[in-house]
Amino acid sequence: MTEIIYILLAYLIGAIPTAILIGKWKYGIDIREHGSKNAGATNTFRVLGKKPGKIVLAIDILKGVVAVLLPFIIGYAPWQSDKLIQLQLMLGLVAVVGHVLPVYAQFRGGKGVATSLGIIIGIHPLLALVCLGIFLIIFLLSSYVSLGAIIAAISFPILLQLLFKNDNLYFTIFSILLSLAVIFAHKKNIKRLLEGNENKINLFS
Repeated sequence: MTEIIYILLAYLIGAIPTAILIGKWKYGIDIREHGSKNAGATNTFRVLGKKPGKIVLAIDILKGVVAVLLPFIIGYAPWQSDKLIQLQLMLGLVAVVGHVLPVYAQFRGGKGVATSLGIIIGIHPLLALVCLGIFLIIFLLSSYVSLGAIIAAISFPILLQLLFKNDNLYFTIFSILLSLAVIFAHKKNIKRLLEGNENKINLFS
């Protein structure tokens, strides 16, 4: 019963439509009707600007962190125990589902990249830092947010095994599933990248 409550809370936290709320409350627009029509941080940067984009990014990352730390905060199991990690992984996936399919916004949300980063921060902070570094390098070199996200997602399960020598089967499966989910969410971006018409974002302009 306790696990069901955690899962429900993780979904409801992940489903908070940050970009939609800020777009409607502060600017009177539905972010899903502009730009890439995606309710995420990247489209918020593109449509509303840097300040609201940073706010959406920070909150969406925080959603992932809070979701996976729910059982630890409430004292479900000892820190880093297999029991806790397995539940955290499940809660992380549920939070991403909530972000992508938010009950508060007709199940039309974002792609889950920022929330996924929050999940990794909550479970494995050092790996999250490495993946973030990879994303930033690719983004700064190419100006493509989508390309940075895709490369970081591909790197996640590889680094988990090769660099951090993970021996938790559930974490391995989770890393592969999360990587595939991020890549699938960017299928339209991949098509635009291959066609040479993907949108760029200049971080310094």
